[in-house]
Amino acid sequence: MVIKNLTLTNFRNYALETFTFSEGLNVLTGRNAQGKTNCAEAVFYLCTGASLRIRHDRQLLRRGEDCARIAAEAQTRFGSVALEAAIFENRRELYLNGNRLAKAADFVGNMNSVFFSPGELRLIQDGPDERRRFLNLSISQTSREYCTALARYQRILDQRNNLLKERDTSLILETLPVWDEQLAVYAARIIRHRRRYLKELSPLASEAHAYLTDGVEQLSLGMDGDYPEEEGEIAEKLLAQFSASRERDLRLGFTTVGPHRDDIRIAIDGADARGYCSQGQARTAALSLKVAETEIFRALAGEAPVLILDDVMSELDLPRRKKLLDRVKDIQCILTCTHAERVLYGAECNKIRIREGRIVS
Repeated sequence: MVIKNLTLTNFRNYALETFTFSEGLNVLTGRNAQGKTNCAEAVFYLCTGASLRIRHDRQLLRRGEDCARIAAEAQTRFGSVALEAAIFENRRELYLNGNRLAKAADFVGNMNSVFFSPGELRLIQDGPDERRRFLNLSISQTSREYCTALARYQRILDQRNNLLKERDTSLILETLPVWDEQLAVYAARIIRHRRRYLKELSPLASEAHAYLTDGVEQLSLGMDGDYPEEEGEIAEKLLAQFSASRERDLRLGFTTVGPHRDDIRIAIDGADARGYCSQGQARTAALSLKVAETEIFRALAGEAPVLILDDVMSELDLPRRKKLLDRVKDIQCILTCTHAERVLYGAECNKIRIREGRIVS
């Protein structure tokens, strides 16, 4: 997949600007706080329908404006595709090839991307929320079924949690089994997809980590919970768990079991990476996951995604920079940095200089 161009209108610090990308390495360069990451964020938004940096879309609007637009054209193995997102204060409109979409699930996955920045250390060092978010954004781009199941699971979970806060205990006990049955169906689907994805991701991440560390360290991945293989059997086990935790859920006022509580186990040389690895080890482990993610997309979607590397090179030593550039040379890459000559070492690229939200020729 290759993104040909990207147009930003009243997005972040951009008034109106169009980027033209090449098939290989594209370097966005300029001083800090000029808009390089904003451009990278816009590409990721069109691929996933979400931002990695903010929770509310209205924060994407340029100051003083009431509507922002992101639009891109890409060439995929299925042909040309045009995506557009119009973002307002309290709503958004999503378009595919000029047609407005009713569901966000139909928007996600028409273009695929993998995003890596120094902030991705959270994937290794922070709590389970970051690792679940990684799984959700990644799997949703290649599986519409997963994206739909996730949205429906979250709606039912919210309703179940609201019910648990009711004062009428008899009403809760009477109604909970109905919600539990619906919740178990979508929870089982989510778990099945996650386990299949992790099974494919784990050896790829291990191989990428060995490549980046010259075989000095071994990375391994695992998933919380012991579930059967079949989706129906997973649902039955979840129903039993919901029932067993009912008293605790009532006491706490929220649902304490389910895929919204699961975590990925990440280990380096057998030790829990979250508790024992250094900053450098965490950075390499997170980068290994992202490199493996590009290979997953290549296998599942039939083509490589666009790889977005936001201010990553300055965080890596010289050998790892060269290894990374060599590893991704056959896919489209959007890389941001302040000084291109210090990180590229003569690599051929399409260099785009940005100053105060504008492309400088």
